[in-house]
Amino acid sequence: MKKKLRTKEMKKKIKSVTTGYRADIGPHEIYRIMPTSSSKSIGPFVFLDYLPLKKHTTDKPLTVPGKGAHPHRGIATLTYTLKGEVTHYDSRGNVATIHSGGLQWMKAGNGIIHDEVINVDSQTDEKATQGFQFWINLPSTIKAENPEYRSIQASDVPVLHLSENSGWLKVIVGEYQGLQSIIPNYSKQFLYHINLAAGKQFTLLTDDHLEVAAFLYQDKATVNDKELNTAELVVFEKDEGNIEIRNPLNHAIDIILFGGEKYAEPIIAQGPFVMNTHEEIVDAYEDFYNGKYGQIKY
Repeated sequence: MKKKLRTKEMKKKIKSVTTGYRADIGPHEIYRIMPTSSSKSIGPFVFLDYLPLKKHTTDKPLTVPGKGAHPHRGIATLTYTLKGEVTHYDSRGNVATIHSGGLQWMKAGNGIIHDEVINVDSQTDEKATQGFQFWINLPSTIKAENPEYRSIQASDVPVLHLSENSGWLKVIVGEYQGLQSIIPNYSKQFLYHINLAAGKQFTLLTDDHLEVAAFLYQDKATVNDKELNTAELVVFEKDEGNIEIRNPLNHAIDIILFGGEKYAEPIIAQGPFVMNTHEEIVDAYEDFYNGKYGQIKY
């Protein structure tokens, strides 16, 4: 995707603005941002949970292994931790810990059990947690493949410093101006973390066939001339045009911008499984209860 400037009348229209709802998991405060009543998916993205910034006063573990294990099938999970650390365990024997700014990507494929243990970052003195988890829907052929896992530390996430000291853009998924994420793509998709300096603006040109959304997880902003508030998810119409983000505040703000090609196959979602037919959902549950996803060995 290329950054270009367009005239004011070419700005992409806003389809909807929504907020999430509380959906706590264990001891963690969680907000489910999507799916929404009007947008079941944005490109291949079918799910977004947000773990808001929380300061902690103890060095004791917030969560421990073995308490949150659960299965997945048919999707890839993408966890992006802004603050804190996440340790991953799965039934394929993968174990890894990402720290503040790191990513972990797991292709559930034909079935896997995983456990994500969230704690404060043992590599820093900051006792805080904050982050996101996305579910990325897989094409039917990839749903049938064996699971895979990758962990990516913050130093390996591509980052572009914007012109005129406007801020920076991290390429979490996809490509931007020659920077390429190492997370696999099975369709045209992107996920950017944008930090925008006080009084600055950023403009992105998108194709007319892409579905795009922005999540203002921490600050208010002006998006395509509309004043938007903290914790709002903005979904755009699919017409071609600019997405212009302006920072009206006297400090830097952060925005998550994501989307991609419309998922072309049927989407049947139930619990932790996202498949293409109801019969495949039944098979996913049966295989799980019959032990075909294996077990985590902590």
